[in-house]
Amino acid sequence: MVSIDQIKVRKKSRVLEISFDDGINENLEFEFLRIHSPSAEVRGHGKGQERLQIGKQDVDLLELVPVGNYALKLVFDDGHDTGIYMWNYLYELCVNKDEYWKIYHNKLDSI
Repeated sequence: MVSIDQIKVRKKSRVLEISFDDGINENLEFEFLRIHSPSAEVRGHGKGQERLQIGKQDVDLLELVPVGNYALKLVFDDGHDTGIYMWNYLYELCVNKDEYWKIYHNKLDSI
């Protein structure tokens, strides 16, 4: 299991700066975090029930709430606050960021 060394909210640049204990460092945009929320609202309750999130370019992060020693709850200004971002999921987002952005933009282009 991965551990987070440091998390910084960069309001001006609208990114969450994350450093992991294995040396992985990444800036995750608020929009990226919102559209990849692990919540049922975004992921659905099973394969094929995912909901494409659109219009989240200007979403702001209002609050970062620790959940034990294993996750964060992110509160966004669009009212979304139900996703629990476990360390492993944040790590996955960091190491696959470019690929996940590409997949997201391809989905947007197809609508």
